[in-house]
Amino acid sequence: MPAFPLDPDRLRWRTELRALADRRLRPLADRGEPGRVNRPLLAELGGLGLLSRLFTSGALDLCLMRESLAAVCTEAETALALQGLGAHPVHTHGTDAQRARWLPGVSDGTTVAAFALTEPDAGSDAAALNLRATPEPARAPASPDASPADRPCGGPAVSPDARQGGDPLSAPPGDGRTRQDGESPGARTGAVPDPGGGNREAAVALGAEPDGPSGWRLTGDKCWISNAPDADFYTVFARTGPGAGARGVTAFLVPADRPGLTGSPLDMLSPHPIGTLRFDAVPVTADDMLGEPGHGFRVAMGTLNLFRPSVGAFAVGMAQAALDATVTHTAHRRAFGGTLSDLQTVAHQVAEMALRTEAARLMVYAAATAYDEGAADVPQRAAMAKLLATETAQYVVDTAVQLHGARALRRGHLLEHLYREVRAPRIYEGASEVQRGIIARHLYAATGERP
Repeated sequence: MPAFPLDPDRLRWRTELRALADRRLRPLADRGEPGRVNRPLLAELGGLGLLSRLFTSGALDLCLMRESLAAVCTEAETALALQGLGAHPVHTHGTDAQRARWLPGVSDGTTVAAFALTEPDAGSDAAALNLRATPEPARAPASPDASPADRPCGGPAVSPDARQGGDPLSAPPGDGRTRQDGESPGARTGAVPDPGGGNREAAVALGAEPDGPSGWRLTGDKCWISNAPDADFYTVFARTGPGAGARGVTAFLVPADRPGLTGSPLDMLSPHPIGTLRFDAVPVTADDMLGEPGHGFRVAMGTLNLFRPSVGAFAVGMAQAALDATVTHTAHRRAFGGTLSDLQTVAHQVAEMALRTEAARLMVYAAATAYDEGAADVPQRAAMAKLLATETAQYVVDTAVQLHGARALRRGHLLEHLYREVRAPRIYEGASEVQRGIIARHLYAATGERP
């Protein structure tokens, strides 16, 4: 049943996306190397015109796209979302030259983008970043023989030349949906959850200090960076000023082949292209900046305000896949003289799964629509949508596993896959605890009270 007053074209598009994902994307995903960027899959997403929609559509269409892909092929959904997350700051804050150089490749799937915010000591506390920009390297180059335990997140460092392979929809600038400073109208600068890390609010450690009249040297580390170390360019947030918290953070577009930039992949519970980055006096100039100096926090916040509801859409897609599988299984699995669906306890659990999934879908669509309409309460709505949808998906998938029994835990089963996939969205782009903090802060601010 339609979960929102979607027009017929959108309903049709959602159905077509699921069919395309099953027919064209799922086979490519199955052939990819776990934990590394799947370039053939990205190229197919580009060939189907889905990546270009990252720069021509609004938040609701991004949610529809992510939900539809996630219900069939989570790998394709993630590949698309990471392209959008990494390239959105270039689209909204980049110069004409930066857009012309990088966005065509992102759109056709030949260029891999990444969003590099999180650091070993700066997770959801994104303004505590400590990546430094300095006139000279602040420390000696890291020894290539350093053990994995000596590195911030473990694993060997690899150079950009070792990257695999050769080689989330945003509102276009000026359409009234997003200001050029990266914040949606009325957005408040509060907690800025990171895409992959912990639970602090504004901690950037990568530093950038002047290197000549218009240059800096980046020195420090990034951790839990999706698409690292395989990406072709990174949207990097570094500290260019002495101010604490959100002040003094600047966003840079850093090509992967810059001297001094190395990275290593990380082995995760659910294999994804994710890794660490080490910046050893990496040179950047004013031509690499995204937006204004010291306004990188706004760039990050504007990106996350757009993508946070769509993380909820990803979760809804997984919940729907688990629900569909459970309805089919319980309707046919025979036990106790009938089918599982004949048992009231089972039927009621399935009904609860459907109820929560639909409620989460409604909240995601409402938050996305608020973003597209430039509502003042986008950060609060986005936090609510991500929180409800990701927690709901965890419940639905877990219940589906319980109702399927041991077969759901066998390697290769849909629910075994979803059980591993569904855990991370409750952490990245702002953990559930951070979302509750954002919601509470907005509630108290509206009444003039302090929590």
